[in-house]
Amino acid sequence: MKYKKHISSLFHNLRKNPMVMNIVAVAAVTLIVKGFGFYKEVVIASNFGLSELLDTFLIASLVPGFIYQVFLSAFKSVFIPNYIMEQKTGRSIASFQATSFIVTISTTFFFMLLAYLFTNTFLELFFPNHTEAYYHLIKVQFFFLLPCILFWGLSSLLSGLLNIHDEFKYSTIYPVFTSVSILILLLFLKDVFQEKVLAIGMLIGSILEFTFLAFVAKSKKIIQISKPDFKTDGTKLMFNQLPAKVSSGFLSGLIPITDQYFAAQLVVGSIAALNYALKIPAFFTAIAVLALSRVLLPHFSKLIANNKHEASKQLNRMLKFVFISLVLVIIPIIVFSENIVSFIFERNEFTSQDSLLVSELQIFLLIGAPFYICDNIIVQFLTSLNKNAFMAYVSFGSMLLNIILDYIFLKLYGIYGIVLCTTTLYIVRSLVLFSYANKQKKYY
Repeated sequence: MKYKKHISSLFHNLRKNPMVMNIVAVAAVTLIVKGFGFYKEVVIASNFGLSELLDTFLIASLVPGFIYQVFLSAFKSVFIPNYIMEQKTGRSIASFQATSFIVTISTTFFFMLLAYLFTNTFLELFFPNHTEAYYHLIKVQFFFLLPCILFWGLSSLLSGLLNIHDEFKYSTIYPVFTSVSILILLLFLKDVFQEKVLAIGMLIGSILEFTFLAFVAKSKKIIQISKPDFKTDGTKLMFNQLPAKVSSGFLSGLIPITDQYFAAQLVVGSIAALNYALKIPAFFTAIAVLALSRVLLPHFSKLIANNKHEASKQLNRMLKFVFISLVLVIIPIIVFSENIVSFIFERNEFTSQDSLLVSELQIFLLIGAPFYICDNIIVQFLTSLNKNAFMAYVSFGSMLLNIILDYIFLKLYGIYGIVLCTTTLYIVRSLVLFSYANKQKKYY
């Protein structure tokens, strides 16, 4: 009876906690978004299987995705806590917003130009010894994906603003536009766009995402633009933190590129197999990561500004609860891994042999999933503390470890070695970050 009362009291307290309710709301919306995204992957699997076209699309999207993670996502991470600090000064926030938009736009154009100029060098260096037709497929899709960088950057900044103002449902739902765009083109216009269908669908989706977020932010009167000021304390602190965060994003972004580089040394279809093995773990981890990161970064930023000790206590309580819950959820998924993959993907071009390979790769990734999610929670906490320099060092160590383990494990276990390396990396990173976060209590 006491146990039931304790459980009832726990759930009652959780329902009264605004942070918890925001996380639950974001998780629910994310589930819908990822549901569309997952159905999109099912349709792609049915249309392309583990084909050359899908391999080339994934390679074409590497550089745009890398640029987004290296700078644009990193900039959003330092933007949120320093924006909150700037708000507390009582100064007009409009100039800080204007400065942030200028930095985002100018940087995206710079990286787009850089990516355009070095495409051939990138392909020759990382994906050598393929046919001209293979490289042509990559380039055709790449030129449609390149403009996405601009719209992703602006959408990232707008979603950060919405998160700060607790408009989580809007900043969470917007990725659905890309999934819907790709689905429509695949289902109705595949013959029209042919090998460009996935890239064009992603470009249309990125434009719709930005348009939606801009409309919401404007209607909520969140966007406030005035003359930019690069000399305020908040702006200077943001720029001081940016190199470390960008370095961290750059080094972390090299990890999937390294994985795909080593996978490309194997038979055609290995990159696609690795991609599908990530889909189901990514579906569950993305829901948790997006729900937690969207809410926790502004939450920890506001809490740390007032009470660092309480923020540290909340971090530890959250890590225990999340890790145990994830282990209980993931165990049955591991047990029925092959059945799940077969049920979801096995049709048309996706064969039973493909299902077996993908399900075995998936098991390794699922083992690392709880560590990956807890890693992300700690990153939000440390970002709120502006401990980006340490995370850059961790990312550098992670990149080196990833290259070494990819090389060794690939020789020993083939494609299985790449996912074994990924899981090992998740475990090591999370333990290092957890140890460092706990040590911060000494300095409060």
